[in-house]
Amino acid sequence: MAQRNRESPVRTVQVTRYVTPLREGGSLPAIVDADDDFLYVLKFRGAGQGVKALIAELIAGELARALGFRIPEIVFAILDPAMARTEPDEEIQDLLRASGGLNLGLHFLSRATTFDPVLNAVSARLASQIVWFDCFITNVDRTARNTNMLIWHRELWLIDHGAALYFHHSGQPWEEQAKKPFAAVKDHVLLPWATELDAVDAEFRQILTSERIQAIVDLVPDEWLTNEPTADSAEEQRQIYVRFLETRLAHSEVFVNEAKHAQSLV
Repeated sequence: MAQRNRESPVRTVQVTRYVTPLREGGSLPAIVDADDDFLYVLKFRGAGQGVKALIAELIAGELARALGFRIPEIVFAILDPAMARTEPDEEIQDLLRASGGLNLGLHFLSRATTFDPVLNAVSARLASQIVWFDCFITNVDRTARNTNMLIWHRELWLIDHGAALYFHHSGQPWEEQAKKPFAAVKDHVLLPWATELDAVDAEFRQILTSERIQAIVDLVPDEWLTNEPTADSAEEQRQIYVRFLETRLAHSEVFVNEAKHAQSLV
């Protein structure tokens, strides 16, 4: 059976069966069985964006949970690359072979439906909270075309944050990236309803203490941080994420004002 990692509150499971790909995802996530008898949406370390997408998924997901959003349970998922032998699809075979070891899984919300802003009402408070959060983590993937929100048991759940924290792909100094407005907010699906951004800003700045941010970033496994050649140690890279988030939080008025400006143009 799956066991809780002694050093982390995030459980670790063993993938036992590849069930089906989720073709709508650009990195070919899949539904898998695990040894705890639950289904998970598996994000592969061998997919296009590599482990950085898993790092973003883990940090952003647990930040969202700390802020009170509904997020599927996130688990570390160990994959045996030998599973590729039983897959007839060559693309999936390659992905499984490239993803041996520690991957990331999210509890599969069976029978959940995709959020539709026309059919699903959202309060101004919740819309403001989600817009603020996505500006904070620089999540470009919450648009009308791809909302990355689900309705499950009549509640709204946030999913798929692998495209967040994109500063770690840019190669530009993190200090500059942390203080920038979030221009992509103009395309956010909930922007028209986000009319309580100032109140949410004050609330969330109180919740996201330095200690809480550090504890969440500490969840990132060393092997994900040392997956690519770099002069920085795992701990040095971990602290870059901490400082990026702390700096972004300290300058939250920048992205809040950008969101309000974009809203005035809608």
